[in-house]
This record gives sequence, C-alpha cells and structure tokens, in this order.
Amino acid sequence: MSIVDLARPEIRAMQPYSSARMEASGGAILLNANESSWAPPGDDALDCNRYPDPQPPALIEALAALYGVRPAQVLVGRGSDEAIDLLVRAFCRAGEDAIAIQPPTFGMYAVSARIQNAAVLEIPLADDFSLDVDAVLAALTPAVKLVFVCTPNNPTGQKVTLAQVERLAQALAGRALLVADEAYIEFADTPSVAPLIDRYDNLAVLRTLSKAWALAGARIGALLANEEVIALLRRIIAPYPLPRPCVALALQALSAQGQVQARKHVAIVREQRERMAKALAALPGVRDVLPSQANFLAVRLDDPATVYQRLLAAGIVVRDVRRYPGLGDALRITIGTEGENDRVLAVLQDIYA
Repeated sequence: MSIVDLARPEIRAMQPYSSARMEASGGAILLNANESSWAPPGDDALDCNRYPDPQPPALIEALAALYGVRPAQVLVGRGSDEAIDLLVRAFCRAGEDAIAIQPPTFGMYAVSARIQNAAVLEIPLADDFSLDVDAVLAALTPAVKLVFVCTPNNPTGQKVTLAQVERLAQALAGRALLVADEAYIEFADTPSVAPLIDRYDNLAVLRTLSKAWALAGARIGALLANEEVIALLRRIIAPYPLPRPCVALALQALSAQGQVQARKHVAIVREQRERMAKALAALPGVRDVLPSQANFLAVRLDDPATVYQRLLAAGIVVRDVRRYPGLGDALRITIGTEGENDRVLAVLQDIYA
C-alpha cells in the first residue's frame, strides 16, 4: 500500500484549487490574475504587485540541494507550523483519528490536532528525557495516523538517534506516518534522517530556516517527504503561501556567501552552548543543566520564578517552561552572542552572590 492510502479519502479525491499562477506562466502582459499593473512604492524590483510562485522553483531547488533530496520531495510553507497543520488536516479525520507525541515537546503538534478535533496520544519521554521507542510502539492504537518525534527535542534539547528513527519508521510501515521535526538539527552532532526518505515512504522530515539560518521573521519552513505525500499536501496548501520578499531573503541566505555566514554562526552557538552549560552548572542555585544538541539550554533552578523575574527586570527575556511535564523547575535559555551570554551570567551571579 501507499502511505497516502492512510490519508483522508476526501482529501485524496478532492479537486484542488487552481490559481491563476498555476494555470499559466510566462508572457509579457499579465492580465489573468486581477493583479495591479503598477508596482508599489519601494518595491525594489520584487514585483510585489504580482502573486508569487506557489512553490518557488529556485527556492525548492536550493532547499533540495541543501537537504540532499529531490525537488519533488520538498514542500515549502510558512514555517514548520504550516506543514504540521497540513499533515494533521490531510491524515486525521475529525473525531476519529489521532496523533502521537512524546511530552515534553513542541506544543504545535497538539494544537494542530485539537483544531482538527483529532485525539492526542501522549507517551512521555523517559526520566532523562530520552525517547523510549518501545514505549511509543506499545502505546500506539490503530487510530494514530501521525507520530511526531522532535529531534533535537524542544524544550529539552536531547537528540533522537538515526537508529531510533529508522526503527520507528520500520515498525510504523503501513500504519502511520512518522514525522521527524529537525528544526534544530544544524546545531546537533547527529546527522539528519532525510536520507531515509527514499527507504521509508512513511517518513517525513520538518526543516526550517528560522533557527540556524536566521530567518525567523521570514517564516520559511520545509517538509521533506515521499513525492506522493508532497503532492497530496499541495492539494490543500494555500495558493500563495510565501511572499516574494521572504523568498528573496531565503535565496540570499542559501547563497554560497550566506551558507558560509550561517555555518560560522552555528559554530559560535555550539561553542557558546558548551561554555554556558559549564558556567551555569557551577552556580549555587542551579540544580541541573540538561544536555542539549540545540541552540538553547534547559536549566533546572531552586527558584525559577524569582530568576525569571530578575532576568526580566534586567532586560533579559528567557522562556518559562515550568508548565511542561517534568520541567516544573526549569527555564529555557537561548544561546545568544558572547556578550548576551555574559550578561545572563552576570545577572545570575548577582542573584546568587
């Protein structure tokens, strides 16, 4: 069977919307999409009076080359959030199907499921926040159509190994689509699982330009998956998901010069992550610093509420993650520049002085 046989039959059968840009391209005089013939002020040759390509070929090709997949295996959208939402809407029937997650983890998986009225099966991570593959497989029900695995995990930072992902993909064949969220993979020691896509048609991978590529404000995300899954989601994605200026920024970031700069910044983050982990662990009010393969550290504290407020009073905003299971005493601190990190340490040292 094909993995898309697990998708909602009405999605497989529907006639997708056909936009003017999909139906015709090229030509010198464009009078088919009811656009303005005049560019707006300050357009800088971006042609923002014209609709963008639904899936910009240059961006698709650049991302396919970056991630080591074929262009037909790439769908781009407004951050990873849009891909998560599309997957849930395509594979989960309201009131019948479910997704599986391993809390504590990224909150949008459950939000997208609940918007769709799909159930959320929670299989907690182990006490050390590692993924328990046996527990996941034992807990799954026939209703589960999507299994989300965040690697490195947000908000804890632990990685899931390639062997664990492959084991899950094998066990879920014909049963569910496994979605590996690699938003932070550029900061990790472990490689991407994207090369496994050709081996397992039930594996999809989420990637983003928001973190390592410094484009959080441009909202560029990608789903890497079997060609049939990509074709299915293209049926239900918005006609023009990516604004022209955002695509232009993404192409600049993915240029040869942009890639050199991104890798330089990733190296700085990795170096600063190790420095911060050691410095934080030495402070008297810090109970533990969780090992992280991402661009942040989850820090257990004796009095996280006070620390959060003291940092905020000093103009430093960190993430309060105490509502997450198993993290009732923790704050999540993003790794910034060396100067920003020094400021965090100075405030904490003042608190514990």
